[in-house]
Amino acid sequence: MKLQLTRPIAFIDLETTGVNIGTDKIVEIAIVKILADGSKVVKRKLVNPQMPIPKTSSDVHGITDEMVKDAPTFKQVANEIKQFLENCDLGGYNSNRFDIPMLVEEFLRAGLDFNTDGRRMVDVQKVFHLMEQRTLSAAYKFYCNKVLDGAHSAEVDATATWEVLEAQIEKYENIGNSVESICKFTGEDDFVDFARRFIKVNGVETFNFGKHKGKAVTDVLKQEPQYYDWMMKGDFAMHTKQKLTEILNRTLLKKP
Repeated sequence: MKLQLTRPIAFIDLETTGVNIGTDKIVEIAIVKILADGSKVVKRKLVNPQMPIPKTSSDVHGITDEMVKDAPTFKQVANEIKQFLENCDLGGYNSNRFDIPMLVEEFLRAGLDFNTDGRRMVDVQKVFHLMEQRTLSAAYKFYCNKVLDGAHSAEVDATATWEVLEAQIEKYENIGNSVESICKFTGEDDFVDFARRFIKVNGVETFNFGKHKGKAVTDVLKQEPQYYDWMMKGDFAMHTKQKLTEILNRTLLKKP
């Protein structure tokens, strides 16, 4: 059983200066786009993060300051990347918690709004952890019976992720073979922002942290409007602030 696609799905893998979405930057991006007919298109770029790459990060992915000093910045390639992802669902390994949030944050820093509304986001790690509780290299060995040579090369990891998903579809009939069925299985449709500060509870945008956890965002903003200002000035991801502002504009500022 093969993955059935109604539109392309782009498997994304990033190598970065670190794991803090709010402050770290992309140093390599690879996108393996699978078209509806099963054909593959690959885009890979080194990116100058305009900040030093810590040795601890270079030790993981092998990318150094010297390697990216003449590479374009993300802002210089942002439009190209955005166009490549046009009309695509998104996939990856731990992508819903890291790669996609980091990519969206970089788009926002570059002054571009990368809208994820209506896109399905398939996190292969989520399927794997629900079923087997392993890592990407182990997943590749387990599902594909191959050794993952070149792990932490973005293109290698993104391609391996796609192959793992294809093998998962073959192995687990209950997850289905469509992007929609896989997302339903993994339960990844209920968050509002990538940092998961807000989630949907019975379709209502709800706080998922702090003193207002479990309360509807609109109720809090009506009762405690200064909370919006506190969050906008705080050390929250730009995507979180963007979604909070959308909720405010939609529910509190709309004309009667």
